[in-house]
Amino acid sequence: MTPPRLRADLVARAILRQAGLDGRSAMLVCKGDADAGSILVILLERDGSAVVLSQTRTAEGEAAWLRASGETPLTAEETQLYIERQTRFDPDIWVLELEAPGFRPPFEATLV
Repeated sequence: MTPPRLRADLVARAILRQAGLDGRSAMLVCKGDADAGSILVILLERDGSAVVLSQTRTAEGEAAWLRASGETPLTAEETQLYIERQTRFDPDIWVLELEAPGFRPPFEATLV
């Protein structure tokens, strides 16, 4: 049996709040569907490069995060293009932008 899923708005607000606890910049870039929108998290380094995490599930049904942008960090322009493509594909998507030195998520995240 897969664990119950939390509403997207609750997950997004929790991530923003957790990121802001230690004084990091955290903002909502795009508000998606409150119940079932998927979530993208943009992890920003101080030089403007970024890594995009996408919400996913493990084989066991547990919540996890996938490095959707690949292994190489993106430039600011590449990040913007990536977000635009994803929002055209899925208008219900949430996009969060977090300051993340070393691209370490400022929230508890299982990366797959």
